[in-house]
Amino acid sequence: MRAQTLPFPGIRDHQAERDAGYATALILVMFAALIAVLGLVVDAGGAAAADARAQTAAAEAARAGASEIDLDFLRTNNVIRLDPSAAQAAASAWLSATGHTGTASATVAEVTVTVEASHPTQILTAVGIGAIPVTATATAGPDQGTDLAAPPAAPSTEGNGP
Repeated sequence: MRAQTLPFPGIRDHQAERDAGYATALILVMFAALIAVLGLVVDAGGAAAADARAQTAAAEAARAGASEIDLDFLRTNNVIRLDPSAAQAAASAWLSATGHTGTASATVAEVTVTVEASHPTQILTAVGIGAIPVTATATAGPDQGTDLAAPPAAPSTEGNGP
């Protein structure tokens, strides 16, 4: 087997010397870009899941608060409305019992709950992002059901004969 000879004996291949190391640098840059994209996919996906959990928690707490009807007002006025202090307390109790952090506020018409959470990152910690904050808000009102002012209609007996 014969060694490859250069076109001009005694002259080194300067093009090969100039290219030395560029492939390594390119591979390192591509690897860093791949890790960044992987971090965004994994950690952003985790943050989206954490956001969905926070939204569910906010909605559940708001529904818990919306079940606190002002019964005295209902009995005297035949109108459904919330007891704001009881509704806020019920929503806050639900958050506390389930280990969530957030705030609740209530009026006679609705309960609003905001849940705050954070998703600890797995890959983005390498670039200094330790957690992604997540906030979700939900509002619920009392279930109006049927019209309480009108008595229920009596069942019809027409057409049920022999």
